[in-house]
Amino acid sequence: MARTKRSRRSYGAGEWGRNRVRVFPDPKTGLFQIEWRENGRRLSRSLGHRDWPRAKRQADEFAAGFIDAPNGKAEAKPEPLTLEMLFEIYGEEVTPAKTKRVRHRDRIRTRMFLDFLGWDRRPETLSQRDWDRFIRERRTGRIGPSGKPVSNRTIELDLKFLLAVLNWATKSRDEEGRLLLDSNPLRGLKTPKEKNPTRVVLSEEEYQAMLGVSRRVDWRFHVAFVLAHETGHRIGAIRNLRWGDIDFEGREVRWRAEHEKTGYEHVTPMTDEAVAVLEEARETNPGNGEALVLPAPRDPSASISCGRAGAWWRKAERLAGLEPKARRGWHSLRRKFASDLMDLPLKVLCELGGWKEAQTVLRCYQQADAVQLRKALDSRPRVSA
Repeated sequence: MARTKRSRRSYGAGEWGRNRVRVFPDPKTGLFQIEWRENGRRLSRSLGHRDWPRAKRQADEFAAGFIDAPNGKAEAKPEPLTLEMLFEIYGEEVTPAKTKRVRHRDRIRTRMFLDFLGWDRRPETLSQRDWDRFIRERRTGRIGPSGKPVSNRTIELDLKFLLAVLNWATKSRDEEGRLLLDSNPLRGLKTPKEKNPTRVVLSEEEYQAMLGVSRRVDWRFHVAFVLAHETGHRIGAIRNLRWGDIDFEGREVRWRAEHEKTGYEHVTPMTDEAVAVLEEARETNPGNGEALVLPAPRDPSASISCGRAGAWWRKAERLAGLEPKARRGWHSLRRKFASDLMDLPLKVLCELGGWKEAQTVLRCYQQADAVQLRKALDSRPRVSA
């Protein structure tokens, strides 16, 4: 049976290795192009119009023409899977379900790996040598979109994406029931780790300084800043809160799964400070149901962008007179939340902050300060000599 796939960027019809064709808009002219393979070569031509329904019909007709043609193409052997084909399938079937920011990262990493490993490279031929070579070249900045040296953490995230694509291929089948990839050739290889990762915790003094100038930045920043401090949640979840998620009577807030990195929907109680700042927001931006608590300044139907939230943070730092510090951003408030509540049982803390794994809190978020260390030593039982 012919396989048809739709996506936001293109429309594909037919079966891989048999009669697969694709239509997509030319980025320069906007005219739709049709693309297919013939004798191992990738061919394309312009359809000469911008009519999307018509372009899709032409793709279906073109794919059907391959099967009906008397030259035996329908009986041809499946085309060998290349990295280009694998990343294209993954980009059509998996990437669209991700957030806008992650989709953008997927596209950048896809192009980087294809340029580095080879567009026509067979996935099963990847090896430790490719893995080690990528780490060396990426670390020095000889490959990658920025052209600059990157940290082990960045390399780790790049390689995890590559592993995710290969692992997905080992569980996915084509129209004939064949696995796209029999096994992951890079399975078990170790990604580089940061020996001393920088995880900044916003201090109480820094928080108070930024809080004092937060309203001068924007009322939305003030509300988001206080909520991040009082709830310990990620800025992405806070930016997407809707009035229907806020229960003023029960003093609770619902965190939707689609805006949580862990995909974990949960409800947490609100402090007096959180309730007060939300009531203040309701006076400025009254709404209910699906209306956003913190809408974008120029588009009430959209939430504040991640970039704007970051720009507001940097402006608040400047107004507060804080010296610039690398990686002191919204996540430093999440670490402050975890560290301030270090005495709570881990299960309780995880529920309050939306963490699924207690080990994540211990490894990445909680940091004891000098006062806590001294207090712990002073509380140690001692026996008089």
